[in-house]
Amino acid sequence: MTISATFQQMKQPSYRPIELPNENRNYSVVDKNKVDFYLNQREKGLPQLENILRSSNDEKTVTETLYIVDRMIDSGVEGVDKMYPALSRFNDTKSPNIQTFLAGIYRKTQVPDAFGPLCKMLIQNSINPPKTPQYFDPNEEIGGAILSYLA
Repeated sequence: MTISATFQQMKQPSYRPIELPNENRNYSVVDKNKVDFYLNQREKGLPQLENILRSSNDEKTVTETLYIVDRMIDSGVEGVDKMYPALSRFNDTKSPNIQTFLAGIYRKTQVPDAFGPLCKMLIQNSINPPKTPQYFDPNEEIGGAILSYLA
């Protein structure tokens, strides 16, 4: 049985949707149970997360998935660097939420192909700052990722 077939057979509980940063909070709030579900799957959970990243254009869904992937890296899950093709489709995003988590993942995985897109993100944000109110600065994480590559 394939991993994706296993996930399809498992009945996942209903999870609370992610809450993106707002004027009262400069961080996202995710459902801990959903994060723990994927963390417990370890490497077996990566294909489903990669599928979500390949198919979703919804900022909330992508941000939440990137948060989970970032946490998986922190918990020692192997193979996240092989997800670069799915992650790279967001290299041109204007979303500060997606940029922040993407830069954090790139900083931790050090995928060589991600260096150029990180530089492009930083330059893009400097030339064309977002017109909507921002509750945090994604350039801090992007710059940190670039410095990590240079170290």
